[in-house]
Amino acid sequence: MISLTPRIVPHLWFNREAREAAEFYCSIFPDSSITSVVTVHGTPSGSCEVVSFVLFGQSFMAISAGPLFQFNEAISLMVQCDTQQEIDEYWRQLSAVPEAEQCGWLKDRYGLSWQIVPSAMQEMMQSPDDAARQRLVQAHMRMKKLDIVTLRKAHQGEA
Repeated sequence: MISLTPRIVPHLWFNREAREAAEFYCSIFPDSSITSVVTVHGTPSGSCEVVSFVLFGQSFMAISAGPLFQFNEAISLMVQCDTQQEIDEYWRQLSAVPEAEQCGWLKDRYGLSWQIVPSAMQEMMQSPDDAARQRLVQAHMRMKKLDIVTLRKAHQGEA
């Protein structure tokens, strides 16, 4: 029997902004909503707000538990986009730290890293043509926000 409850749910630690961040993310992505907000008392951090939410059908949890831990680039959330318009729009809404932008990665106002990538990138990276993959990687490494047309041209050897 298949369980409808996800077995792996990313859990994000915020200082005090868990609900605010969940509301922000839900305002950006389709098929998204906050499913519950619970306050837990008596933790080492005091009272903590625990927020459950769904983005694009993926379950997440977030906690407002104080400044003990900060986000870093060791983890990011990847958003696969079918069009340049999608890439441009997610980039516009999420990017808040221009100096952190590189190779399709950005950092949002809460310090969480995101990768905004074309869906076609995975297909191009799995090409059996090593030279095409190398051209793709080189083009990718020079970009901040990814450009689908430029990436395709590089992969095809047209750039």
